[in-house]
Amino acid sequence: MSGKDYYKILGVEKNASQDDVKRAFRKLAHEHHPDKGGDEAKFKEINEAYQVVGDEAKRKQYDQFGAAAFDGSGGGNPFGGAGGFPGGFNFDFGGGAAGFEDLSDILGGMFSGGAGSGFAGGGNRRSQGENIEVGIRLSFKEAIFGVEKEISLTRNSTCSRCAGTMAEPGTKMKTCTTCDGKGFRITTQRTLLGAMQMKTACDECHGVGEKPEKFCTECHGKGVIHGRATVRVDIPAGVDDGVTVRVRGEGESIGSLGEKGDLYLRIRVDADSRFKRDGLTIFVVKNIGFTQAALGDTVDVDTVDGKVEVKIPQGTQSGSELRLRGKGVPSSRGRGDEIVVIQVITPTKLNKKVQELLREANLKE
Repeated sequence: MSGKDYYKILGVEKNASQDDVKRAFRKLAHEHHPDKGGDEAKFKEINEAYQVVGDEAKRKQYDQFGAAAFDGSGGGNPFGGAGGFPGGFNFDFGGGAAGFEDLSDILGGMFSGGAGSGFAGGGNRRSQGENIEVGIRLSFKEAIFGVEKEISLTRNSTCSRCAGTMAEPGTKMKTCTTCDGKGFRITTQRTLLGAMQMKTACDECHGVGEKPEKFCTECHGKGVIHGRATVRVDIPAGVDDGVTVRVRGEGESIGSLGEKGDLYLRIRVDADSRFKRDGLTIFVVKNIGFTQAALGDTVDVDTVDGKVEVKIPQGTQSGSELRLRGKGVPSSRGRGDEIVVIQVITPTKLNKKVQELLREANLKE
């Protein structure tokens, strides 16, 4: 068997019963849950193992082909996926209702609530909380250099008392009588393709297959608490107006056996009267006088880092551009440049002496 050893990850023997697998998973999930200070990577590995070994049909495929049957690498499967089809879909219609499990996953979005309808404890997709999208305003400089922001939002957060398990701490679990511990129920729906058997999470145990003898007194058996939450997020340097920043795992929670959704931040950047931005380049207009343009000068120019001195060459024309390297927008490829656009201001009021001098100079093209 190649790839990951899911039995070893769950700490059970290959001949362990489904109930033993479920008990081992619950114990490890409690121990490694990130909300209880556990290792997030380990928790995801445990959950991945349970999604396969905790499902009888997938377990048979795993015992035959190994983890390669589920990672698309092929293994012993000539089609590169479980059940002989690309992507791991199993269209084996033999064996009664179980033959429809993966097909119901594919069509589940049409009839049972979309991507959020997957469930753990016998389901074929990992459950995940809803994503949250909020808008956030940044100043021009905050967008250029990045900033840490506190975001206040209303969401379902994992209950801190029961860590999302729904059970009062110390309470034993019992088999759900509604689904007989399967975590799901089978229903038949008529579709354009004919009668289809659909597999949906048990409403009573939320797809877990077990219920606590006493529900958590904090969340009343929901596994989550609905309320205001404050999230500290790092906005990366160089974000632009209109982009969306993804913050993993800061969306809605659905308890201990599912992953949290993500938080999406819609960025709006306030304009700055001094600067304009085009990708990694910042533009600034510098007004200079006729004499400065003709004879040259050294002037102060605004940059996002502060004022810097810039030399104006003799004979500079209006509309000329001077490049300040490394004064633009930061990125993974390095920092962009700032372009100083020179605008020569022609005087509108001249005394008689200056007028006479200009006539004598007879400055023409």
